[in-house]
Parts: sequence; C-alpha cells; structure tokens
Amino acid sequence: MDKIVSLAKRRGFIYPGSEIYGGLSGTWDYGPLGAELKFNFKQQWWEYMVLRRENVFGINASILMSPKVWEASGHTASFTDPLVECKTCHERIRADFDEEIRAHGEGHKAKKEKVDWTEPRKFNLLVEARLGAVEESKSTVYLRGEITQGVHVNFKNILDSMHPKIPFGVAQIGKAFRNEITPGNFTYRLREFEQMELQYYVRPEEKAAAEVFEFWKEERMKWYIGLGLNKDRLRFREHAPDERAHYARSAWDIEYETPFGWKEAEGIHNRGNWDLSQHAKFSGEDLSYFDPEVKDRFIPWVIETSCGVERPLLYFLLDAYHEEEGRVVLKLHPRLAPYKVAVFPLLANKPQLVEKARQIYQLFKAPSSLPGRRAGKFQVQVMWDDRGNIGKRYYSQDEIGTPWCVTVDFQTLEDETVTVRDRDSMKQERVAAKDLESYFAERLQ
Repeated sequence: MDKIVSLAKRRGFIYPGSEIYGGLSGTWDYGPLGAELKFNFKQQWWEYMVLRRENVFGINASILMSPKVWEASGHTASFTDPLVECKTCHERIRADFDEEIRAHGEGHKAKKEKVDWTEPRKFNLLVEARLGAVEESKSTVYLRGEITQGVHVNFKNILDSMHPKIPFGVAQIGKAFRNEITPGNFTYRLREFEQMELQYYVRPEEKAAAEVFEFWKEERMKWYIGLGLNKDRLRFREHAPDERAHYARSAWDIEYETPFGWKEAEGIHNRGNWDLSQHAKFSGEDLSYFDPEVKDRFIPWVIETSCGVERPLLYFLLDAYHEEEGRVVLKLHPRLAPYKVAVFPLLANKPQLVEKARQIYQLFKAPSSLPGRRAGKFQVQVMWDDRGNIGKRYYSQDEIGTPWCVTVDFQTLEDETVTVRDRDSMKQERVAAKDLESYFAERLQ
C-alpha cells in the first residue's frame, strides 16, 4: 500500500488534497495520469452499462437537491454512523471500527496514558450547505450523500420523455459527499468521491426480480474480470440480515482482497419499491408505471448496481503493481492505461530520428489547429519521451502502465519500420510505420 501511495504521487496519479496548505483529510486530487485513468475507467463503465444496451438510459442529476428529497429517502433521519470520542485526546472514531479503536488505545497505553471512550452516539453523514443571497435568509441544503435519489426523483420525467418499457434501467455517474468520521486507507474511504450506478426497474414479482438480480450480479463480476482484476482476489458476499438496509429485499457485495482485508468493490441490491413509494408519498406525485400490454399499473421494484470510482481504481492499481527484476511495472489493462503508446527517438540528439518520431507521434494525437500538424484517424492518448537512454525510458513507461512503446531508430530511416515493445512481456517486434494504427486498434478491441 505504501508503495502504491508513493508511486501515485511521484508519477502524477494522485496527490493529497490542498497539500500546500497542510492537506484536507479525506480528499485527494487526481493528477495528469490519474485523471486519464479515472476518465478511462468511467468511460469503460458507461460503454458497458449504457451504450451496449437499448433499454438503459443515462442521466446526470444535480448535486444540490431539495432538502425534502433527503427527508423522503430517510437520509436526514437515519444516514448515520456510530461515533465514539477518546476522552484523552478527543479524537473521534467510528464505534464499529474495532481495529482502529484498538490501535488508538495501544498508542495511549504506550505513552502510559489513560484510555477511555464516550458512549456511542449517532453522527449524520450528510454534508450541509447554505443557499441564498442574504445571510439571514439562507436555507440549508445538502451535498448529496449518494447519487441514487437523482434517478428516482426523475422517474416520471424519464417515463414521459423516453417512453421506456419495463424492464429498463437508468444509469448515472456523479459526485457524492459524506462527512466521514474516519477517512483513510488512501482513496478507500473519502469525504468526496464519485459513484457509478444503475437503477434497473422491474415488475414487482419475486421470481422476475430474482432472475434480473442474478443477471446483474454475474454481469458486474464479469466486467471487473474482463478489465484485468485477478479473479482469485474477487468474491461475492451476501449481506447478513442485520447488515441490510431495512428496505432491502436482497443485498450482495463484490469484494476484492486488499492488503487491509476483503473490501467492497460494488453492491448489488434489490431495493423493492421503497424509493419510488417514498418520493410519491412526500411529493404527492404519481410515480407508478402503467403497462399497456397487460393493462396493469404498479410501483416498480428496483435492482441496483452501485460502485464507487475511487475504490475500484485503488484495487486496479494494487492488482496491477508488480516488482520484477530491475523494474516496477503497472500491468493495467490497455483500455484503462493513462497512455496507450509512448513514442521515442532512439537518440534525442539526432534531428532525423526526432523528426521521424514526431511524425509518428502525431499520428495518434487528436486534430490540432496548429499549422503543419497532421492527425491520424486512430487517436489515443500518446506520450512523447526523449529523456535519458532508451532503457530508462522503457522502465519509466512500465511504471506508469503504458502498454506499448514505439522506438524510431536508424533502420526506420531505411525501411519505414519501427520497434514496438510490449510492456508485460518486454518482447520487441518490427512493425511497418504505416500499419501502426491498425496494429494498436486491433489490440485495444
């Protein structure tokens, strides 16, 4: 874990939030490589969940919502964690975090200090904000604690505008905020994070809902494995009855084995009709669905798949990190890798090699308004690197997960071929420069 944290900052993946001011606990900034990795991850999810399916629609709901939304959903009353406070140093820790409480107590015992805790009390996780032009008349709103409710409050709008037929889904990617008592484990537990969720509406029938539930369980596990997570470090875990939300008819997690234990990557839940029923009750709007084929009206049940962005990305980094003889390599799936290709001139002090390498580099760049720049049809994020010797450049690209390196050498000037090096195997082959676009396009399929 320490090696991942160090690499993430050193190579521009993830920086501590507000670092020059001493930092802000539970916040992290994604640097140039991290922003690309995060974008690629979200893009893969959107493609898999929305673009490939004719009955799933995407939305992007507002972060700020009417306070009544959170009253209806139960968040203002029950979105809480149990909190205890150390009477010696006044640090607050979640009461159910036994290991952290034990470690904290041992720290005081080592200093021969008394260890004593307050009784647990409830601590609401919603983050408050104030809206209004005049200080005295500002109203309290909340930064959303989850993105789920933005879908359900738009259920009627989606029915009226898209006219979907049951079953259908609504997908969303967006920011959420929680006033976490004890953020930690790098990007695992945060106060500001992103979620990727599907709310899939089905008929309120046990058998049909169970079939859909099993379908999405398998689909979501298949997605993680398909993007390269080690299947031996993934598992399903069913929530015990006392873990489930009171409205959940069924709840399972996909978990990943981290250095700090098996941790949730994604939740799959049968939420019943709780959400739509509550919003219908509090808003007075009819949020039922009419099925014209069987002339039936009902409140649909919801099968939800919900994952964060930052947590699974941390698992992908942990899983991809390998130390091999003479190098550190991030074996990220090519679709996730921040840079797909790096282009080098063999020698940076040879103008002919540099010019030719620049031409190939520009093949993969997006169109530019600068005069004299040509862009190919196959555009990927590509890196230019002419620092140091060729071996150091290869190992530098290995460390950030670049799948392929293209080197322009003196043979290129003779026969228009280049050396393509594979990150994982370190094998090299000669490829015609004119075939590079199809060569990489095929490997990224």
